Amino acid sequence: MTLYGVLIVVVLIAGYAAYQGVGIYNALDNFQKPDGESRFDQFTQTSYTEPPKWEGTERVNIALLGGDGREENSNGIARSDSILIASIDPVSKKAHLFSVLRDTYVDIPGYGKQRINTAITFGGPNLAMEAVGNLLGLKIQYYVYAEFEGFKSLIDAMGGIDFEVEKDMNYVDKADGHKYDIHLKKGLQHLDGDKALQYVRFRHDALSDFTRTERQRNFMQAVATELQSSWNLLRMKEILESVQDYIETNLDVQDMLKLGQLGLGIHMAGSAQVPAMDQLYDLKVGGASVLGVRNEAKVHEYVQELLQQDESLANPEEPTKDGGTADNKDTASEVNGSKPGDKKNRS
Repeated sequence: MTLYGVLIVVVLIAGYAAYQGVGIYNALDNFQKPDGESRFDQFTQTSYTEPPKWEGTERVNIALLGGDGREENSNGIARSDSILIASIDPVSKKAHLFSVLRDTYVDIPGYGKQRINTAITFGGPNLAMEAVGNLLGLKIQYYVYAEFEGFKSLIDAMGGIDFEVEKDMNYVDKADGHKYDIHLKKGLQHLDGDKALQYVRFRHDALSDFTRTERQRNFMQAVATELQSSWNLLRMKEILESVQDYIETNLDVQDMLKLGQLGLGIHMAGSAQVPAMDQLYDLKVGGASVLGVRNEAKVHEYVQELLQQDESLANPEEPTKDGGTADNKDTASEVNGSKPGDKKNRS
């Protein structure tokens, strides 16, 4: 699946811009689907724990869930194969972005041990928020859900983005008539929506999803910067309208306005994969490969440590807990070969 973390940046900036025009306000209002229009109408209040109310002054955590519409199950819901958490401190205006591997094997409340990306199929996005929140030790108040076409529309509405592709990427997918084949060349390129989707979906590396989630976080930061340009702020209404059919959220316009009040002063203080690679281990369940969590209490401690850090101020050569450096902590395992995920193309 792809990166939808950029969508929360849209919400933040749009909430700020909504003060400037009714058109933007109306476009934001269409992100929250009324009864009868939501793909998650089938899930009742008893399927999950109601998320906590955000009052506007405490930390706010937002789950960013990406679903592949080609993989919907019998009840019409696709697994959330892209899971990111945007955690924002409204006092310090520091934001952290965490990615969770889709094969992480956790307890889904009411359904026992399962891959974390299946929670949304059992109880909708609220159950997914609860499961991810339990894993990270965070109270998650909101979700933003989107699919492939929403991501492509966002990038195209922005006019594309200049981005450095780190290597040649090629993958042929016969499903859907080669619609989602990947063919990218190494180097600085102007990526339209289709090529941007290819970039963030590519996972045919030695570390598969481990590398893909790091790639997604890097791409999100580039898109977030581009969205804050004067040109895109002026075109925010058009950008929002281009993606509103593909996005669903429990944020109402007032919630977005509260987020928007934080302004454009929010800065990215850090991003990381959680749990860290040394907190995971390879596990076989029913013949399938999943990722077990060694100690959830340690994961909670790790998340709190990350939230206290600000990478924009850190020395990039400062050693991390696992012996890597601040700029390579996600890939340290590839060097020492002692972490999970060595199998190619985990499915």
